[in-house]
Amino acid sequence: MSNIALKAENIFKKYPSVLALKGVSFEIKEKELFALLGPNGAGKTTIIRIIAGLTNPTSGKTYLFGKNLFENPIWSKSQIGIVPQYINLDVELTVEENLLIHGLLYKMPFHFIKKRIAELLEIADLKERKKSKIKELSEGLKRRVLIIRALMHQPKLLLLDEPTIGLDPHIRRRFWSFIKNIQAIGTTILLTTHYMEEAEYLADRVAFIFSGGIIAINTPQNFISNLGNYALDVYLSDRVKSYYFKDKFEAEKELIKYSKDHFVSLRRVNLEDVFLNYIEKNL
Repeated sequence: MSNIALKAENIFKKYPSVLALKGVSFEIKEKELFALLGPNGAGKTTIIRIIAGLTNPTSGKTYLFGKNLFENPIWSKSQIGIVPQYINLDVELTVEENLLIHGLLYKMPFHFIKKRIAELLEIADLKERKKSKIKELSEGLKRRVLIIRALMHQPKLLLLDEPTIGLDPHIRRRFWSFIKNIQAIGTTILLTTHYMEEAEYLADRVAFIFSGGIIAINTPQNFISNLGNYALDVYLSDRVKSYYFKDKFEAEKELIKYSKDHFVSLRRVNLEDVFLNYIEKNL
């Protein structure tokens, strides 16, 4: 039996003035957290909108737990929870009321809605705020409500489109823990982000997307180790040139050489190094 939650095959999306997606293909395993990492305008949100059934691809196929997503639209929407980039909660209603409305829209039995709300408020540590109006919450708490609202109807796949955009760094890091806890209860997650450290911390696997196409897929650890363990940054007059080394001794030898004429620094390789290296090769 296949353990593939989502499979995209050669997805193209063409608008009148731009080709937004250029043959995108990838697979996501059940219970995996898979990240699409790329700059703004790379095509991340277009992929989310296609999977969510909000826009049709120009060509290509997408399978959700083995079923053709576009041939089974009603069933597909029941299996997917969507967390958009921007907060679209009813700010004049309470946390509980927003969750209740979502449950009613999905025709969930009322007794189950109440039970589900209690479960999700516990998971999100929002029990004390269930009677609070959305407009009274911080940005971080609003985003928690967005996520548990998307989980109300017990979807198997959760789509997170730039879920920490606009959050302060310390709040973003607390939010990462919340997302990993959602994965731990068995939810498959597709995350889009342009924050390199977010993908490195959260994702089981990462797909680099650039200019409408996926240019590489791997685990964060494999991406980094394939490039090198240490990065030597050499500050030239017009740019910073980075060199990568598996061995720290070799990196330190080069540091001594370059430090005679330039400011240099030695550090560990991160996912941003890998991404920029791929982009440089694909320009």
